[in-house]
Amino acid sequence: MATIVGGITTSHIPAIGNAIAKGKQNDPYWKPFFDGYPPVRAWLDAVKPDVAVVVYNDHGLNFFLDQIPTFAIGAASQYSNSDEGWGLDVLPPVSGNPALSWHVIESVMADEFDVAMCQQMTIDHGVMVPMSLLWPGGGTWPLSIVPLEVNTVQHPLPSPARCYRLGKALGRAIRSYPEPLKVVVLGTGGMSHQLQGERAGFINRPFDLMFMKTIANDPDALAGYSIGDLVAAAGSEGVELIMWLVMRGALGDRVSTIHSHYHIPVSSTGAGVLVLENAA
Repeated sequence: MATIVGGITTSHIPAIGNAIAKGKQNDPYWKPFFDGYPPVRAWLDAVKPDVAVVVYNDHGLNFFLDQIPTFAIGAASQYSNSDEGWGLDVLPPVSGNPALSWHVIESVMADEFDVAMCQQMTIDHGVMVPMSLLWPGGGTWPLSIVPLEVNTVQHPLPSPARCYRLGKALGRAIRSYPEPLKVVVLGTGGMSHQLQGERAGFINRPFDLMFMKTIANDPDALAGYSIGDLVAAAGSEGVELIMWLVMRGALGDRVSTIHSHYHIPVSSTGAGVLVLENAA
């Protein structure tokens, strides 16, 4: 049977992709951020996952305001990307795992989560920035992906509690897959940030640090937040933290925190990276 080796959280802001493309990892502004990732890559080298389920939000590349599913799961054999206007490099496409994707789709549907099924899907920086951070170097990607899109753009948004329950359904789906795959689940986005309005540039470091600690030990408490609570505490774009809850729900009840790193600001954003491993 498939196993979930653990979960990772990471920012996906497009400025990171530009910094990677321009080789700025050791620049004074960027180095404290990039210094958080070698331990993550060391853990990945040790556990060697076969598949990453990437929980992300589309930013208008594949879905736009006229048609946004609450949840969508890719079932393609390959996922291409393109420049969305940020000046990002077009990176090699990432292989999919259609068999696992369809198993997950059927399983979460049986758990009464109605998801859009995407046999063709273009992925944006929400996927490609995490891929570049975790598996740098270019060339062929070392694993396949299952993209899971969550609407964080067009209200009404799914509640933190619903996203956490979706994560639990995702975990059941992966663990019931009959092939011996090792799966890592990525919760992307966040942390606190707001890109417009009177609070543009808002970052809440105490809330971010609390969230990183609590998601490991008491995720049910975070699932009790409303979308309004998240906006108030983390900013309008801080609602991306619901994707972290999908990741956390997919893991077991008990996890070990292998690595934790937080840095501000990264392009007006609080950036946190966590590695959570399922406890034995």
